[in-house]
Amino acid sequence: MSDNNETSDMSFGRGDNANKGPIIPKSANEALRPEQVPHPPRRSRKARSQLVIFLNFLMTVVVLVTVAAAGIFYYALDSYEKPGPLATSTNFIVRSGAGLNEIAASLERNNIITDSRVFRGMSRIYLQDQVLKAGEYEIRANASMHDVLELLKSGKSILYSVSVPEGLTVKQVFQRLADDPVLEGDLPSELPPEGSLMPDTYKFSRGAKRVDVLQQMLAAQKALVTQIWERRDDGLPIATEAELVTLASIVEKETGRADERPRVASVFINRLEKNMRLQSDPTIIYGIFGGDGKPADRAILQSDLEKQTPYNTYIIKGLPPTPIANPGRAALEAVANPSRTKDLYFVADGTGGHAFAETLDEHNANVRRWRKLEAEKAAEAAKEAEDAGQPTSQ
Repeated sequence: MSDNNETSDMSFGRGDNANKGPIIPKSANEALRPEQVPHPPRRSRKARSQLVIFLNFLMTVVVLVTVAAAGIFYYALDSYEKPGPLATSTNFIVRSGAGLNEIAASLERNNIITDSRVFRGMSRIYLQDQVLKAGEYEIRANASMHDVLELLKSGKSILYSVSVPEGLTVKQVFQRLADDPVLEGDLPSELPPEGSLMPDTYKFSRGAKRVDVLQQMLAAQKALVTQIWERRDDGLPIATEAELVTLASIVEKETGRADERPRVASVFINRLEKNMRLQSDPTIIYGIFGGDGKPADRAILQSDLEKQTPYNTYIIKGLPPTPIANPGRAALEAVANPSRTKDLYFVADGTGGHAFAETLDEHNANVRRWRKLEAEKAAEAAKEAEDAGQPTSQ
């Protein structure tokens, strides 16, 4: 039994050593040294593929470009929206036909924006299919690039105006248009018909053409005359729109008071119905001086009443051959719808208005009254001049 036990113990010992190997004594340094780490597994062929490497590189580039683009866009948007460098409000002109590049460069050159490249790039995004409109614009101080774009896109440019008062001749209107310093371009060499331009105030942007404003006047007068002609009273002794304008031009030159025009018109309407001469001084003046008008220091002489011209209504019967000025709406409406009176005469009353009469005797009395007022005014003026030590005319 004892032999068997010993054999069993030895067998156990060999089995343990067979699994663990012989026990080799180690020094302290060797015991503390780290064991060798196994090598990592080799990369698969798929992981080492050039396509995968390229795709990884491409993805990295896309991410970097996206981040960079986002940064640039944020910078551009911030620059586009923040207040600009303009210290005080200024006027800026966009010429007709100017493109975005030219406008942006001009804005930067005039210190309205800080960066023309940012303005161009961001404006293309906001504009889409819209365009910047020509004109002169008032840009306020510290306006952002976005503010500037919205203003130029709106077309709300600075408006100028030319005023054409009632009673000017076509030639005088042409001179007014020619003298305007903002309008551009030449006027036609041939004048349009007298009375064909509508008196009004016309607004326009810098760079507008004189001929365009002229066309507005022509179109406006034609539309106005047609409208008023369609609403005229029945039975008037005027047969055409042209005659309406001619008589309205005489009424326009006879009185500047709107409340008197229908009554002045009634006088001429009554005279035409009775086949009487109109005897209007403004027609005499037009016959002598034409579209130039009478000089301010030139009085109407008795000899002027006898001058043979197609416009002397002291000599001819009926209406003159053309209007003598450009009548306004009030004069045209007064002729189309005159007051209902029996008046045949009128004369200045010395207060800026007129005294009307149905008979020649009443009219002569009004004339005497007017001449007396004029004489009194002349005497009063002479006395004031004498008191002031100024010489008086004899």
